[in-house]
Amino acid sequence: MATEASFTIPSDQFPLGSVFNQLPEVTVELERLIPAQDVVIPYFWVRGTKVDDIEDAFTNHPGVKSIHLVDSVEDEYLLRVEWALGYNGVLSTLIETEVPLIKAVGTQHQWTFDIRGDDRSDIADFQQRCRELNIPITLTKLHALTPIESETEAALTETQQEALVLAYDRGYFNSPREVTMAELGEELGITQQAVASRLRRGINHILGRTLSETEG
Repeated sequence: MATEASFTIPSDQFPLGSVFNQLPEVTVELERLIPAQDVVIPYFWVRGTKVDDIEDAFTNHPGVKSIHLVDSVEDEYLLRVEWALGYNGVLSTLIETEVPLIKAVGTQHQWTFDIRGDDRSDIADFQQRCRELNIPITLTKLHALTPIESETEAALTETQQEALVLAYDRGYFNSPREVTMAELGEELGITQQAVASRLRRGINHILGRTLSETEG
């Protein structure tokens, strides 16, 4: 049965962790990654700061070739990274063991990765390979996925799901709307633009999965 696991590593054990040296208050979130023949989805978000040149916050690291700013909204930055896949780290291990990354979030304290295997042996193989490479991962959660989780909830990040649930409960999707995006932002403790980003990306996940199932 499909199994999802969460694990953590120290913040400085992942290539993008160098940002916390200059901006310890930020949060970094990687886009969904499906390993396929050395192809890695190269986008990630930096949230919680406002600087003129976010790229300069990332110092040189052997796991990264280059980082470029793609877009920004208020205190959120979308960046594209070119990975050095010859570097033995979490990403190269995920590719080698063909384990999909569902979500990765980094803070100054640690990185948290959510991954999924077709069964528990896939997770075990990934852990074993990390041990062989001396990558200090700590397993924090392991559970089999229910059909609902595997089809819908797992497609959403925790922040996207939180924003969608709150928007639905407060009547944002009603006509007329019973709450504004600014009010949702106040409840979530984020900006109006950040609410818009989470809702848009969450809805895109759900629509994309629903439409692909319909076509199938």
